[in-house]
Amino acid sequence: MTDSDKSKIPPQDLAPIRKSEDEWRAQLTPEQFYVTQQSGTERPGSGEYSKHDAVGRYDCVCCGLPLFESDTKFDAFCGWPSFFRVIHADHIKEVVDRSLPNHPPRIETRCARCDAHLGHVFDDGPKPTGLRYCMNSAALDFVSAEERDDV
Repeated sequence: MTDSDKSKIPPQDLAPIRKSEDEWRAQLTPEQFYVTQQSGTERPGSGEYSKHDAVGRYDCVCCGLPLFESDTKFDAFCGWPSFFRVIHADHIKEVVDRSLPNHPPRIETRCARCDAHLGHVFDDGPKPTGLRYCMNSAALDFVSAEERDDV
């Protein structure tokens, strides 16, 4: 999908989605719950999408908000799926993460609609953005090109 095609994706409803802990637990696997609701991190190389290369889109596993196109995915050799561009900047919110003692703060990425923890963004990615969105596979749901209704 080209950049001009991406602009044809209709704007998403970003009305907040809030659920109780019990509702999230019923919807998600234990690993998905740990990552998205407790800001966990899957082990490097263990995620379903770390070596995934099919054509399609990666959505938030909790609410289905489109996040990344497969043509922005690259191998950063870090053990997690990495992307250099978000589908829409307003689909991800960035939060300063000071959770690692004795480390500089990082930038955490969260879903703008349901507030699920997705991963972190770093400034060591490839051109054209120079960004590396380092995501947890457990926070993503892949939708193949054949399954999509927006192309």
